[in-house]
Amino acid sequence: MWLYSIGLCVALVAGLPFWLLRMATRGKYRAGLAERFGRVPARLVCGTRPSIWIHAVSVGEVIAVLPLAARLAEEHPEFCVLISTTTQAGQRVAQQRWGAERVFYFPLDFRWIVRRYLRALNPALIVLAETELWPNFIVEANHARVPIAVVNARISDRSYPRYRRLRWFWRPKLERIALYCAQTDEDARRLRDIGAPADRVRVSGNLKFDVAAPRSTALVDRLRPEVSSATVLVAGSTLDGEEKLLLEMWPELVHRFPGLLMVLAPRHPERFATVAAMLAARGVPFVRRTNWDGEPLLRESGSLFLLDSIGELASVYSLATVAFLGGSAFRGGGHNPLEPAQWGVPVVMGESYENFRGIVDALRAADAIRIAQRDKLLIELQVLLGDQQAARAMGERARALAQNQAGALDRTVAALNGLLAERER
Repeated sequence: MWLYSIGLCVALVAGLPFWLLRMATRGKYRAGLAERFGRVPARLVCGTRPSIWIHAVSVGEVIAVLPLAARLAEEHPEFCVLISTTTQAGQRVAQQRWGAERVFYFPLDFRWIVRRYLRALNPALIVLAETELWPNFIVEANHARVPIAVVNARISDRSYPRYRRLRWFWRPKLERIALYCAQTDEDARRLRDIGAPADRVRVSGNLKFDVAAPRSTALVDRLRPEVSSATVLVAGSTLDGEEKLLLEMWPELVHRFPGLLMVLAPRHPERFATVAAMLAARGVPFVRRTNWDGEPLLRESGSLFLLDSIGELASVYSLATVAFLGGSAFRGGGHNPLEPAQWGVPVVMGESYENFRGIVDALRAADAIRIAQRDKLLIELQVLLGDQQAARAMGERARALAQNQAGALDRTVAALNGLLAERER
């Protein structure tokens, strides 16, 4: 652990010029800096109550754990349920939906910083979403006799080989974790293989199946009359390269479907301006959500609506005729296809979906999603946009599967209640 901590310090010092430049040019790298370095925010209001500390990295994980946080707060009013995040986008969503007084940035993995948070928050239980495993954090929580549970646990195709190579390092840390609630049987097998005690690993399912479709937002209410007679392609959570790919096929799609509107939602906020500049350079007529004052969106053929905002995409999917899910055409690992599927919207993804393999495999088995190679993406979109009856049927199969797979929340809450009961004994 000393070698790990020294390596962490060396990496931090060596990368300091890079991070200083990033902080000077991009606000997201300055956000929460003091909290990350150990200043526990005064806004956290737990009083004398101990806490349940839930950590979720970014927006997707935050949305998945919010129902869990709500259930724990309802069933255990004696605890203050707090959520930490790593990214600025995750922080914004968590503060909007859970309250700024119960949300903070996750500390850097130095033992003295972790100790400050453990003393200040007095957690009775720590819940880590997916696979946020930080060695010093695990060791310090163990020394403080705070049980840790990993929920919605998964080991991705990309990270699995690295964990296996370092089993000698990870096994002692994983043995300090009290409970693993894995998404799938394969995730459970991988966890055991890299050192998690077999008797502490159970399959609880994916919490993302239990996330209810969001209620209509003010934006959707404004957009709905605009697009009621249009065919709408929502390209959500796109990464670098995918906007270019979509724009290359856009003229053909518009020629085939003259009333087509694309809602383009880049994944990362720092790319909003870059994508807007790309659209302008190509002469594509578009409106930025942040500048939209209600003017008609379909004044010109081939118009785009650039969704340069955070937290609105999930509800905007309800307007889609077809959805393309970004992060999948190249090696991005994919994003959650349940967000459009919950609305009965047919989904097209690229071949990179390893971060959501369990969900995608279930949808594929139900013939409720289309996976397309990059050079076949145009064909798949044309087929679904051209046969909307078949597209709606596919979307309804996806919606039914999402509803039928629910239950992970109840199983996860029961498992965490068991840990809390053991602690009280």
